[in-house]
Amino acid sequence: MMQLLSATPSPYARKVRIALAEKKLPFQLVTEVPWDHTTQTPQHNPLEKLPVLIFDDGTSVYESRYILEVIEAKWPKPPMMPADPWERLAARKVEVIADGVCDACVLLFWERHRPAAQQSAEWIARQRRKVDGGLRELTHLAGEREWVVGDRFGLADICVGTVLRYLDVRFPEHPWRSQYANLVTLSARMEARPSFAATVPVAQRISDKVV
Repeated sequence: MMQLLSATPSPYARKVRIALAEKKLPFQLVTEVPWDHTTQTPQHNPLEKLPVLIFDDGTSVYESRYILEVIEAKWPKPPMMPADPWERLAARKVEVIADGVCDACVLLFWERHRPAAQQSAEWIARQRRKVDGGLRELTHLAGEREWVVGDRFGLADICVGTVLRYLDVRFPEHPWRSQYANLVTLSARMEARPSFAATVPVAQRISDKVV
């Protein structure tokens, strides 16, 4: 059986978990804290990042975008990507924006772990601008449609849904719920799906010193 190395709060790992669940692919979930010295992540990913999907033969693929491409190529049904090439590109654009928001949130998370006197106000402001700019673009792209791209559930919905719930976990003070009514509706619709309900992110305790 495949194994997925995952961290409980990770929106990147959650995207993969949701795709595997939607395709009804069996796998063993292995929860890791990739920052701790006890992690097995470096054995399967030279970049020491999660998620990592390990196949039955011991080979692995990593980085959520690449993992999702591999999953789609090996198990194309049900499709997570639109058939139309322009809609596929539209879904990829949503993925780029959502991942960029998550990347900025990760940088903010670690910056806020530094002693207050060492934190960079300029760095924090820059990352917050990325988060806010990304959310404004996502609310525009999502509009009032049932699905973010195309006429069925797919990658774009996974990406938007995961980034919104990640904000709730890492930055509950962010006012996105009062600013973007369409994203609130979209998030509620996504979280009601079994694949989302079974993968709700939670914070993780990190034992080793990181910053």
